Amino acid sequence: MASLASFSALCSADFKYLRRDPMLAWLTIFPLVIALAMRWGVPALTAHLVEEYHFDLLPYYPLILSFLVMTMPTLVGAVIGFMLLDARDDGTLTALQVTPLTLRGYLFFRALVPMLLSLFMTAMALEISGLMQGDWLLLLLYSLVAAPLGPVFALFIASCARNKVQGFALMKASGVISWPAIIAWFIAMPWQLAFGVVPHFWMAKVVWQGERGEAAT
Repeated sequence: MASLASFSALCSADFKYLRRDPMLAWLTIFPLVIALAMRWGVPALTAHLVEEYHFDLLPYYPLILSFLVMTMPTLVGAVIGFMLLDARDDGTLTALQVTPLTLRGYLFFRALVPMLLSLFMTAMALEISGLMQGDWLLLLLYSLVAAPLGPVFALFIASCARNKVQGFALMKASGVISWPAIIAWFIAMPWQLAFGVVPHFWMAKVVWQGERGEAAT
């Protein structure tokens, strides 16, 4: 019960913190902005390309969806990572050692929350985008594949950055990690598997095969 009460208090504190920090509040809703932009923009762009250049963008929808799947947990993880940076600077982690919620419990909370949020935000963004060809089972599969990236990215920022400025720099630089997964789309098998050294590739691969109706490997 004490742990549940502590987790509830942390959730309440996080909501108050987000209201006080416009930058993080914006990052929280930015995934939905991206999804809405795709819902309205991608079909319009598809029609324009067909009309003006006779280029069909529809076969590339799985690539666009994989970008969405890779982006959602990264943004969620960034928000939690910045919170961890502030908690470290404010001495919160040290103070937790004399409270019922241990440091281990706090880190568990900080890992669980971005995973659940990544699962929820990815599913919502995919549904809002309107670009999926598959059913709700594939929606759940894509979201589950993306979810672990949230806590991984949060802990990455918290452990490698000294402040929010460095955290933002790491967040921008981390976009490079997803490039190999995007490039792999244009590479034929089996050479495509060479990009498997980057975890993002396997996330993208699940989306590509799911949208093509192929069994994920």
